[in-house]
Amino acid sequence: KYGILKSCEKRPVSVEQIEEIVAFIENEINKHYISEIETEKIGEMVMDKLKDVDEVAYVRFASVYRQFKDINTFVTELKNILMERED
Repeated sequence: KYGILKSCEKRPVSVEQIEEIVAFIENEINKHYISEIETEKIGEMVMDKLKDVDEVAYVRFASVYRQFKDINTFVTELKNILMERED
């Protein structure tokens, strides 16, 4: 939850929206996974939800989660967001 809070800091994302993201992910995990889930899957779930709520928060979270190695990988991610937006 801390990573989501940090990525949404100073963004127009309410505490309620953050709680909804966390609750959704917890529910999905409880529905589909018995006892273990890879952290990568949780990170992807968080990014999917953040992308719908606030693109800047999504990029912030993704930059830490995916550990962008250089500016090119960061720019590539931004281009992907822009292309999805056009669809």
